[in-house]
Amino acid sequence: MVLKRLFDIFASLFGLLVFMPLFIVIAILIKIKMPGPVFFQQMRVGKDAVLFKMIKFRTMTINHSGSTISVKGERRITPLGAVLRKYKLDELPELWNILIGDMSFVGPRPDVPGYADKLEGEDRLLLSIRPGLTGAASLKFSNEEELLALQDDPVKYNDEVLYPEKVRINNNYVRHMSFGLDLRIIIFTILGKKLKEEYLN
Repeated sequence: MVLKRLFDIFASLFGLLVFMPLFIVIAILIKIKMPGPVFFQQMRVGKDAVLFKMIKFRTMTINHSGSTISVKGERRITPLGAVLRKYKLDELPELWNILIGDMSFVGPRPDVPGYADKLEGEDRLLLSIRPGLTGAASLKFSNEEELLALQDDPVKYNDEVLYPEKVRINNNYVRHMSFGLDLRIIIFTILGKKLKEEYLN
């Protein structure tokens, strides 16, 4: 969709310029409160299963277990990191990923290679578009970290319950995607509202 890509370019460029002072403040706070690199960079799976390097503000300690799922309140997330995550400020650097074409504002959240490699058949439909900063599944599971924190085995719950449901919702989004739906998802994300699944039909 040409309109979708044009929106991504101009909106991400505008966002990078407007939020530059906030970028600087957050970077300084991370350097003071969390010794180490300011940015967290990780390989994620993009459009057509091509890997790209996603950039976020670092919210965890440098030395941790390396688990690919995050649970609210776990020790590897620093106090400053918890604040950045709560208000989604850690994801601001992803505007750069959107500007250069790795990501879009709306789409399935980009997975780490291990999860995306398990997709088979029609489930791989979500790999036909750019991953997003937000999306239909992101809205439904906006409390994902809190939900995982309630589980005895968060990894198992994520693999057997959350991940398959997110795949289903994301593929449904791809089948019905439109610029109007994208705008609705962006507005609902800003307002912190849930997206009714009938909007994807």
